[in-house]
Amino acid sequence: MAQSMDIAACDLRPLDAYQRMFAIRTFEQHCLELSQETIAGSVHLCGGQEAIPVGARAALRKEDRVVATYRGHGWAIEWGVPLVDLLAEICQRAGGVNGGRAGSPYLMAPEYGFIGENSIVGAGVPIAAGVAMAAQAASNGRVCLVAIGDGATNQGAVHEALNFAAVRNLPLIIVVENNEWSEMTPISATANLPNLSDRAAAYGIPGLTIDGNDPFAVCAAVRDAAERARSGGGPTLIEAKTVRLMGHYNRDYEHYRSKAEVARSAERDPLPRLRGQLIAGGLADTDLCRIESQIAKHLEGVVARVLAMPGPDPATAREHVTARIEPAVIAKVATRDMPYWQAVNEALRAELIAHPETVLYGEDVGIPGGIFGCTRGLQKEFGPERVFDTPISESAILGSAVGAAMEGMRPIVEIMWADFLLVALDPLINQAANIRYISRGDRSAPLVVRTQQGVTPGSCAQHSQSLEALLAHIPGLRVGLPAYPDDAYSMLRAAINDPDPVIIIEARSLYQLRGEVTLLGSAPAIGDAALRRHGSDLAIITWGATCHKVEEAASQLAGEGIEASVLDLRWLSPLDHAAISEAIAVSGGRVLVVHEANLTGGFGAEIAALITEQHFSELRAPVVRIATPDVRIPASPALQNALIPQCAQIVEAARLLMRR
Repeated sequence: MAQSMDIAACDLRPLDAYQRMFAIRTFEQHCLELSQETIAGSVHLCGGQEAIPVGARAALRKEDRVVATYRGHGWAIEWGVPLVDLLAEICQRAGGVNGGRAGSPYLMAPEYGFIGENSIVGAGVPIAAGVAMAAQAASNGRVCLVAIGDGATNQGAVHEALNFAAVRNLPLIIVVENNEWSEMTPISATANLPNLSDRAAAYGIPGLTIDGNDPFAVCAAVRDAAERARSGGGPTLIEAKTVRLMGHYNRDYEHYRSKAEVARSAERDPLPRLRGQLIAGGLADTDLCRIESQIAKHLEGVVARVLAMPGPDPATAREHVTARIEPAVIAKVATRDMPYWQAVNEALRAELIAHPETVLYGEDVGIPGGIFGCTRGLQKEFGPERVFDTPISESAILGSAVGAAMEGMRPIVEIMWADFLLVALDPLINQAANIRYISRGDRSAPLVVRTQQGVTPGSCAQHSQSLEALLAHIPGLRVGLPAYPDDAYSMLRAAINDPDPVIIIEARSLYQLRGEVTLLGSAPAIGDAALRRHGSDLAIITWGATCHKVEEAASQLAGEGIEASVLDLRWLSPLDHAAISEAIAVSGGRVLVVHEANLTGGFGAEIAALITEQHFSELRAPVVRIATPDVRIPASPALQNALIPQCAQIVEAARLLMRR
């Protein structure tokens, strides 16, 4: 049964609560009206749920953070986002808090402690766990509150994050705004529990159900949860039972709700209830009407100011996707021979020493030292607070990295196989890649994901895919594939120091490869290709583990009198256009592109198209691609070798190209 608290249990004053709730309701009514003609797209309104953000804000400190759902206007208002800036964003105006880039369902204002809304159901919880992790690491006493809808409690990412927060004992408060509707489906049809807070017991954290239409009940519950979190007691889940008085979105006619159910929801409206309590307590109706009129008049002025604003300048639409790459001045410290895995380890160690805000975590990276040994000894040297193991929960790992990065940390996370990224792409594609763009460069998510990919003997179809084209396709992500021990060191250091999210894709087949590694006093910049071999007859462009077969093929071709350039792109995002142009200019106008990923949709198609568009007049023959055919990868080495590019295949393709 939902708990209800008396007013004395919280410092929130009844009249103050009513004014704030009335302001949110009036704001949302203006949004609904504006959505008919002024606002493009969907608007999700919080009518009926106003008591929750009002009560929560009163319970927390100014510096505490909040992550909201796409129904988050009330939370933004309570966290102090200026009304004009907020409404301007909802109306997609230039003066909006995000310049019209986020609109109603995805706006963010971290400068006010409002980490932002999230248009992906449940995705805010892993991010909030990362925000809480940053607060814990800084020992600053902050807590993070994340609001989710009832439907989000059925999302796997939410459960991963709850477990992650419980295991890490994070200062996190999860508030479930249970308005009884998961979009257009009743929660009773999708959750077999009397109270959603019962889910908390599975993670060993407190869970309670309260009356979400009572701001004082919310205030008291959040206050207690915050005190527990600040004292090291870990997360709390609060289910706030409430009502939805408006549709799922602005054009939802709610044909799926019965008139009786709508009427019952209206009877639970928190505003008339609190208004009645104020009058019963001695406040005159005329005084309340005057206050309501003042609030309404103020908001009418806000609307007028927003409608007078211009829309965003179309010329700015391409700005702030990624940061400008600044040239780096690097100092060579020493050169040592070492295997690829140790080069990775040395880079991680150097950055953990250089940057105290750096943390390293993932599955088996701590005590075991990584499944491939790349993090060996680092937890012992830097401690379990900076290098630690996690649950097998890719969404929690990647999502928490996003939140921690937004709050000033430099997370480096490991995903064992690139294939495993596919179960948790949301934190990278829908979250990290967007932050700089949506915030117009005010915020970013400087995180690094280390993973490895590619075919090795016995690897099955779920442990062998090459996914670089998928990741490089996403604006806002940086993607690098080091093929040599020296690059494994320098490119990882460059990635960790880059201000945007970077994915470093290593290769299991290369971890034991030895080579000279130049240790550096500081990190280089990202983005340069490497010309591995000079040749004037043709250019072979490649990246990742395939570089070694290409170099072997080039040596064999040289014995036949064919001199091939070998260009190792290293970075697919950003792409070194100048290096590609130079390779074509000196290679006789013949280009061969080689990669291990499947042919169709592979990044080689992008390279071939770019060369054809920009260098057509220099070509003496069409660009030729060699790649794995469009099949799944078998486990048998004999079958694998029949599919992935081999030296003999590259040599034969080069011979044919020379004859054209």
